Amino acid sequence: MSVNTFGRVFRFTTWGESHGPALGAVVDGCPPGLELDEAAIQPFLDARKPGTSKFTTQRREADEVKILSGVFEGKTTGTPISLMIENTDQRSKDYSDVALAYRPGHADYAYDAKYGFRDYRGGGRSSARETAARVAAGAVARLVIPEVTILAYVTEIGGDAIDPANFDAAQIRANPFFCPDAAAAERWAELVDKARLDGSSLGAVVECIATGVPAGWGAPLYGKLDADLAAAMMGINAVKAVEIGDGFAAARLRGEDNADPMRPGADGKPEFTANHAGGIAGGIATGQPVVVRVGFKPTSSILIPQETITREGTATQLATKGRHDPCVGIRGTPVVEAMMALVLADHKLLHRGQIG
Repeated sequence: MSVNTFGRVFRFTTWGESHGPALGAVVDGCPPGLELDEAAIQPFLDARKPGTSKFTTQRREADEVKILSGVFEGKTTGTPISLMIENTDQRSKDYSDVALAYRPGHADYAYDAKYGFRDYRGGGRSSARETAARVAAGAVARLVIPEVTILAYVTEIGGDAIDPANFDAAQIRANPFFCPDAAAAERWAELVDKARLDGSSLGAVVECIATGVPAGWGAPLYGKLDADLAAAMMGINAVKAVEIGDGFAAARLRGEDNADPMRPGADGKPEFTANHAGGIAGGIATGQPVVVRVGFKPTSSILIPQETITREGTATQLATKGRHDPCVGIRGTPVVEAMMALVLADHKLLHRGQIG
């Protein structure tokens, strides 16, 4: 069984490989009558695309999306929306050594163990190149949830965190790190550049906040909003940790400190004085901002030789050539936003289907 589809009502399937002729997504379950063209999708792909600074991979891809179906006269028809992004700057020859040995930390061995075969050119489906398709699908999802605002940003790179007191949303798009702290962005420039020049890589933490999510979206037990968000984020390449709200910090609090007190608010709705739960209680949105934090590991493809084995089991060392992100979490930020949008769009339609 191959699992390439995510969602229940608003569903998307991605296809394609890192070094194939193209990749893309098929979005199914999108309501009809929503205005959609390539220009509505392209800005989100531009935020994720490679080669925008020396702090990301120097692979040059325009990442221009083409809508192949599901849109007529500028509006969605309710039928599957097929999105395609051509690959134009592959260098498969960079992976000749990877064809013979497994990259430590990468999915090379795991894929071979499962399928008895692997696409060594950039990792095939295990490459973060696949996330371009998710970003395109996420742009469609945003049309379904116009009441929601989604914002993601990097809060930590290589163990160096931002100062929350310096948070400035205007800074997020003003530097190559999606960093809301101008001082931290300056430090990260030196930090990431040193890792790049050393042939190494760094990890990162991305925080994503969705405001305007109405109370009631989500479901108890097996359709929890936070469970689906966790699954969506963990499904992103290189992600090794996900927190909702206070996350692991909540395990170190007393009950009275972890509670989200309520008092009477406008229109009979509660006014919360804290948001330790990250906007979700019992798997259902409370109306507060939905807060998710995502931990990206350092990029596995590095120039520093690592011990490994060949496919035949012989000991060897491998240094990965080619063009790779010194910190994959940077370009992972738009992907986190996309997955938030995709989950929320699905839950909005699920809620409407059950409640009316």
